[in-house]
Amino acid sequence: MKKKIRVLIVDDSAVVRQTLEAVLAADPDIEVIGTAADPYIAAAKIKAAVPDVITLDVEMPRMDGVTFLQKIMSQHPIPVLMCSSLTEKGCETTLRALDYGAVDIITKPKLGIKQFLEESQISICDAVKAASRANIRPISSRPKVEKKLTADAVIAPPVGKAMSRTTERVVVVGASTGGTEALRVFLEQLPLDSPGIVIVQHMPENFTTAFARRLDGICRIEVKEAANGDSVLRGRALIGPGNRHILLKRSGARYFVEVKDGPLVCRHRPSVDVLFRSAARYAGANAVGVIMTGMGDDGARGMSEMKLAGAVTVAQDEATSVVFGMPNEAIKRGGVDRVVPLEKISSTVLGACSQ
Repeated sequence: MKKKIRVLIVDDSAVVRQTLEAVLAADPDIEVIGTAADPYIAAAKIKAAVPDVITLDVEMPRMDGVTFLQKIMSQHPIPVLMCSSLTEKGCETTLRALDYGAVDIITKPKLGIKQFLEESQISICDAVKAASRANIRPISSRPKVEKKLTADAVIAPPVGKAMSRTTERVVVVGASTGGTEALRVFLEQLPLDSPGIVIVQHMPENFTTAFARRLDGICRIEVKEAANGDSVLRGRALIGPGNRHILLKRSGARYFVEVKDGPLVCRHRPSVDVLFRSAARYAGANAVGVIMTGMGDDGARGMSEMKLAGAVTVAQDEATSVVFGMPNEAIKRGGVDRVVPLEKISSTVLGACSQ
């Protein structure tokens, strides 16, 4: 019999605790072993029975979630999902929690929390399953399933010959679970004159604004949340906004992005497959594709299309991935040219762009 994923829910709201417990318990692969109204109660329950995953509220009395997270990661690392509001303060605090080792984010609105969590059952259960497989390191070392759509729902497949290679290259990157840290490492290593970059990181609406702002403050290149029509320029990285698809387009010699609404693709919006397909179609052999840590298979099809169009394709290796799902799916489909550790992705990309 398959072992269930044991979850501890930590939240000061009784409504959130009860609703999350019902949402998770409805999944046959998940077992809620307890709930706690604050970190002190949670600590006692962890001593009695160590969970596989913890869902942790950001803002709680007596001890906030980030402080408790630091204690968990320094003493007994356990995969943690942060449960956060969509406020600007909540976004900033939760991004700090991701720096401290949290695996992913579960969002909750200020109003209609019960309905929102129930409607988000699939994504919440998927997040718990991804977290249970996460490669966690201490701080010291760092309802009914809807039809799963492909990128066809947003952009038609590439047709005709791949675009011929020019001197100007463009880099497209896809990441999910564990990607905030992976992207930081990748972008921090890039020089000021690096090729233009377009990024999809699976992240809720509003969080991408704070994430881009944070990266812009620590990287040599410019990092910004993409707006429709933004040019893809050397020394600039554009991050697709949460809850919107982002596509690479070309007009003459100019690359730019289109930010648009659309259905979920591979159960995500933004979708890596949508970005990668657009790169195959509009950049062809002028593109370099990178797929990083993440759960699921978003990006695997698009990366195969990029390779077929003549692009160089790179995947993060298993040892440095928090979750090896997305890179592994791309590799299994035959769409990856090179598999490298996280710390070598930037040099690999720069080398491909200089060829």
